[in-house]
Amino acid sequence: MSRALEVVATGPLALVQDLGRPGHAHLGVPPSGALDVPALRLANRLVGNPEGAAGIESLLGGLTVTARASCTVAVTGPPVAVAVDGRPAGSHVPVHLAAGQALSIGRPDTGLRCYLAVSGGIDAEPELGSRSRDVLSEIGPPPLEPGAVLPLGAPAGIPDGADTVTAPPNPPELVVPVVLGPRDDWFGDAAHQLSVPWTVTSESNRVGLRVDGPALRRTDAREGEELPSEGVITGAIQVPPNGLPVVFLADHPTTGGYPVIAVVVPRALPALAQARPGTTIRFRPYA
Repeated sequence: MSRALEVVATGPLALVQDLGRPGHAHLGVPPSGALDVPALRLANRLVGNPEGAAGIESLLGGLTVTARASCTVAVTGPPVAVAVDGRPAGSHVPVHLAAGQALSIGRPDTGLRCYLAVSGGIDAEPELGSRSRDVLSEIGPPPLEPGAVLPLGAPAGIPDGADTVTAPPNPPELVVPVVLGPRDDWFGDAAHQLSVPWTVTSESNRVGLRVDGPALRRTDAREGEELPSEGVITGAIQVPPNGLPVVFLADHPTTGGYPVIAVVVPRALPALAQARPGTTIRFRPYA
């Protein structure tokens, strides 16, 4: 029997993701890849894969898959209920599936995105060197649907969980370190304006995390001024005309015409990937 997973249920959204396709901004293609990179890396280690193997990013759980052959799987991200044929199996641990067994991921109490890795990795056809789904450019495997069959690669290593600790629940408030610029001079006292509490909104997605709060004010000299499009990177905090910041995530556009007031320090991005609507965020300049 060929090695594969069959998708039974997807929950709100389930996507194939690896570590992305950096280096294609000149083609207008964002880096994409897992939003919570440490979670995907850990899941792959738990099943014996290279850390960059493709797995499934599951939004708010609800994912069920059936193994068509014997394999090892692991679920990481926020703490979440995992079951095999209805029996509790646990997250953040390697779990064996025999052919015909079904694994289900519940809804996490906190956080947004869980990651499922399977021994051998998901062997979807790569595009531009990656198996990641890019929701902006619509590159990579389409969003998963019930009945989809995902081929698996050959197992490459021994499951390793020696360094694992279940992730703590995501806090209701995040302090996010940022580096000011390159356009912070467009805003009066940018550090102070950014430091107020912001609330994550339901309009957030893999392209950008949107927040609500007091609109950022430009300096009088920059009021109404237009900015030619310039390159942007993951973590850039762009400020559109309504003054409400947007933090660009992995599927962001590669250029933007609104000023970037600051950039999130890369190590803080996984926490933003797990920030549910209603989460409070405070941006702090990184010294």
